[in-house]
Amino acid sequence: MKILIIEDEAHIADGLRFNIEAEGHEAEIAPDGETGLELAARGFDAIVLDVMLPGIDGFDVARSLRERNDFTPILMLTARGRPEDVLKGFEAGTDDYLPKPFDLEIFLARLNGLLRRREWSRRETSQTRVGDTFEINGKTIDFANLELRSGGETIHLTMMEIKLLRYLIDHEGQTVSRNTILEDVWGLQEDTDTRAIDNFIVRLRKYLEDTPNDPQIVRTVRGVGYKFVSLKN
Repeated sequence: MKILIIEDEAHIADGLRFNIEAEGHEAEIAPDGETGLELAARGFDAIVLDVMLPGIDGFDVARSLRERNDFTPILMLTARGRPEDVLKGFEAGTDDYLPKPFDLEIFLARLNGLLRRREWSRRETSQTRVGDTFEINGKTIDFANLELRSGGETIHLTMMEIKLLRYLIDHEGQTVSRNTILEDVWGLQEDTDTRAIDNFIVRLRKYLEDTPNDPQIVRTVRGVGYKFVSLKN
């Protein structure tokens, strides 16, 4: 596997590369966000991304990658470990988030988890659904490949988007609160700012709804949370 490390602190980057290569992978270092974006275009199996970078920060790097349809798994590293920052990272399109300082074994476990993300997705696919796909509103959600297909168009989803979508589908017809989503999907505490969840919901509606401003599938339950309603019901 080929891993891109975007990290401006040389001693950290060199240490990560040494340990990644000890795992049998290849690793390349970019010292800033702009260089990281240039190197990422070559194609990598995963990206290790620091937040505090000179020039373009890690959040903007992640957004830029997703905007150009690069869905390489991203493990974000940062000293900014507040829950709000974690959600901001997921909003930007990262797949996992590890606050500094971190244990090396945990880092390698997280990285190897990303490298197995399709297998992870298959294992995590809900037992209440048959196979790795779900059909709704003329669209096919492919959990294993993190895709939503509609006609001839394919939309690539981040791991967090597919995880939230799968959670809502698994609780079809039930009202789930924002706090419950925070705990069950992101593993965060109730006192975290929930606005990032609303932003995720807006994106899911754009993917699924015929009229996202008048949602019929991912509905808002005022003052509580959200309810997934299949149109076939």
